[in-house]
Amino acid sequence: MEKKQNRGSFTGRLGFVLAAAGSAVGLGNIWRFPYLAAKDGGGLFLLVYLILALTFGFTLLITEISIGRKTGLSPLMAYKKIHPKMGWVGVLACIIPALILPYYCAIGGWVLKYLSVFVTGQGAAAAADGYFKSFISDQWSPIIWFSIYLIATSFVVYKGVNKGIERLSKVLMPILLVLILGISVYALFLRHTDADGTVRTGLEGFKVYLIPNFSGMTLKQFLVVLTDAMGQLFYSISVAMGIMITYGSYVPKETDLNKSVTQIEFFDTTVAFLAGMMVIPAVFTFMGTEGLNASGPSLMFVALPKVFTAMGPVVGLIVGVLFFVTVSFAALTSSVSIMEAVVSCVVDRFSMERRKATGVVTLLAAVVGLAVCLGYNTLYFEADLPTAQNVQLLDVLDYASNYVLMPVISIATCIFVGWIAKPKMIIDEVTVGKFKFRREKLYVVMVKYITPVLLTFLLLQSVGVIKF
Repeated sequence: MEKKQNRGSFTGRLGFVLAAAGSAVGLGNIWRFPYLAAKDGGGLFLLVYLILALTFGFTLLITEISIGRKTGLSPLMAYKKIHPKMGWVGVLACIIPALILPYYCAIGGWVLKYLSVFVTGQGAAAAADGYFKSFISDQWSPIIWFSIYLIATSFVVYKGVNKGIERLSKVLMPILLVLILGISVYALFLRHTDADGTVRTGLEGFKVYLIPNFSGMTLKQFLVVLTDAMGQLFYSISVAMGIMITYGSYVPKETDLNKSVTQIEFFDTTVAFLAGMMVIPAVFTFMGTEGLNASGPSLMFVALPKVFTAMGPVVGLIVGVLFFVTVSFAALTSSVSIMEAVVSCVVDRFSMERRKATGVVTLLAAVVGLAVCLGYNTLYFEADLPTAQNVQLLDVLDYASNYVLMPVISIATCIFVGWIAKPKMIIDEVTVGKFKFRREKLYVVMVKYITPVLLTFLLLQSVGVIKF
């Protein structure tokens, strides 16, 4: 096994917090959070999400980061080091980022493509009906942009923990926050008049986003809001992918984990809120409530280009460029963390030098990513999942990793920490150096009882056993 000191480390708490927050702040914050907030009663969704972030999210984050720092190893080896019979959890925690990396980089390539379109003044073309479908159906263009994005991700990981990941995060995360804040504020002052004389403003859209809507609220509807908020948070904070264990293994013992996790929570929740503030008022102003029904790729690559075009040829172009720069930064910090989790596993398992491991992982991601890109043309097929119909290879990989394996890993981790290794293992790691664990009692209750129950509920819904 490679010596621990050769694995690299963060230089301090700031680098770790920004890197971990960068991992958490990804495409899901921008293309899924706004849609769910609009669908689930605006402020009600936000309130539930915030409560879950302070309890459910905190529990999962501090557990994984503590396991990483305690062992100083990647997830593949960390679980086995603590308990020999828990090695299978580490194997799954290594497989998941390996499944996610290729299709995440494919989507990152789509973002770069749209950024290039707006930068070259072709934003109106991107807003045309069928543009996105035409692009992903092309045989070569998606592959080219995927390759560029994968190379950029690989380069950062290749440079190492502090010279690559930490340095990137310290530059990109502050810029991302400024950009998303700027666009969010601008969205509030938008105004549009339809052909029939109907006037809508960004402030009206902000009210739709912020003010809780309890009209006709039933227990079933509240459970939908709870499940949506829990699912969004779970998939957003980068747990169950080996990332936080990996990043935790690079954190010095002198770092206050409790304070660091609180800052990561704050950063991720703030960006998610601003993403909704950036998207919902703008979409509402130019497309009305119907436009708020879009999510995922249809929101980012279909609805929003139409919104930018409606702002006017100059303003729309500028806002479009800034938006896709913001999304590119968010996506890159996340894809870097995903690749790092896999590279860390390869380094620990095979005692391989980082640069060589990065090359191996990049090659494997390129092969699978190529298949993902071709899944919309040459390798096209249709399949049905409990979450969607007529899906492609990208959707299958996303479902297997995000909706099935990730909940399984987190449930196993909670049972392991709560009942086998005991919460004291995490508490002792958090309080190393006489640091305080401010939510210790809450943590014990959450990790032993509430979190595994919530995760089981989420898993059963994901596989179609529970339906609303």
